Amino acid sequence: MNELFGTLSDGTPVHRWTLARAGVRVRVLSYGGIVQSAEVPDRDGGAGNVVLGFADLDGYLTHTGPYFGALIGRYANRIAGGRFPLDGVTYALAPNNAPNSLHGGGRGFDKRVWDVTPVEHGIRLSRVSPHGEEGFPGRLDVAATYTLDADGALRIAYEAVTDAPTVLALTNHSYFNLAGSGDAGGHELRIAASRFTPVDADLIPTGVLEDVTGGRFDFRESRKVGSGYDHNFVLDKGVTPAPVEVAELHDPSTGRVLTVSTTEPGLQLYTADHLEEPFVPCEGVALETQHFPDSPNRPEFPSTVLRPGEVFRSETVYAFAVR
Repeated sequence: MNELFGTLSDGTPVHRWTLARAGVRVRVLSYGGIVQSAEVPDRDGGAGNVVLGFADLDGYLTHTGPYFGALIGRYANRIAGGRFPLDGVTYALAPNNAPNSLHGGGRGFDKRVWDVTPVEHGIRLSRVSPHGEEGFPGRLDVAATYTLDADGALRIAYEAVTDAPTVLALTNHSYFNLAGSGDAGGHELRIAASRFTPVDADLIPTGVLEDVTGGRFDFRESRKVGSGYDHNFVLDKGVTPAPVEVAELHDPSTGRVLTVSTTEPGLQLYTADHLEEPFVPCEGVALETQHFPDSPNRPEFPSTVLRPGEVFRSETVYAFAVR
């Protein structure tokens, strides 16, 4: 189902698409590819929204900093100093998280209106990111397809091609609260990662891949999320051609369970300690499947370079259950 959700100041319409299957209902906006809501049943069969969002377009235009539910690009997470080298050329990006570039710059993919085409059990969002947009090289033809599987799992498949060498890392920035509201720090989390990337004061990886054993980053066995996280976990599986389960989030109060499967090598755990009204700190948990932060400046990290003739593909699945 497609309906008008609002209009931007320049008159551009924003539409909302509703996907429904197997008792799950997900609403997606053409603005920013935003997952506005995901309604799933609890252990008693009661439906509730488990994604933080707003009832109207103005909410998203006003509260831009947290990237609520958005499709992030061209580069998910941070690039140090807003600069990176590629083939002997240094490219300068918008330092919107001074001194760094964050989530694609001042007007990344999260603030663009996407073309939307219906597909079986979902929609395909597409756009052309021109050469030089937010400082990134190459014209990029990019698409993200949102579908619901037979069991109601939300599958997001990304695809892109470029006409010049560039860097690319895409993710979805939904905040999950499986209870529907309140502090999500009591949710139980498991992440299949034996290492993480420590960061400096500007949240840029130091380059070390540190063992999680016995510390606050050890989520290999399920435990309460807590707070104070904005860190990338090095998934044990690495890059894979098909999605592999890497994380599980569980709310004991409702019985809802979210499992995350991905082709990506990293997962950013963000506990949203600084959320402001109308939400409260730590009301949502972001599990951003991605390549590592600052990879364009770290040749030892998995590469995010995309070249002409190559096809970028990435896929993440958010599956819902109860126990």
